[in-house]
Amino acid sequence: MISNILGLILMAPAQGGEQGSSAISTVIMFGSIILIFYFMIYRPQRKRQKDREALVAKMDKGDKVILAGGIHGTISAIEDTTVLIQVSDNTKIRFEKSSVNSVIPK
Repeated sequence: MISNILGLILMAPAQGGEQGSSAISTVIMFGSIILIFYFMIYRPQRKRQKDREALVAKMDKGDKVILAGGIHGTISAIEDTTVLIQVSDNTKIRFEKSSVNSVIPK
């Protein structure tokens, strides 16, 4: 309801000869929308991405990990893009580093 009313107000033609003030208010409106998107969407997503990169970078052999599929295991070896996870005494599985959800240090 409110968004419909706001849409009608924004789409309404300017009254009288005040075309300049209408253009300025439109620029201010778009600028505020861009700022809202930056602070509510882009910035938090970038922070989560940096935190994730730090998590992957600090993994070390012997750390316990939980993978995206819910698999628990211990890191046996780390390569460039993959990790070898020991899930039981005789079972080791290779996963991509991106599938690691959380790391529990030794």
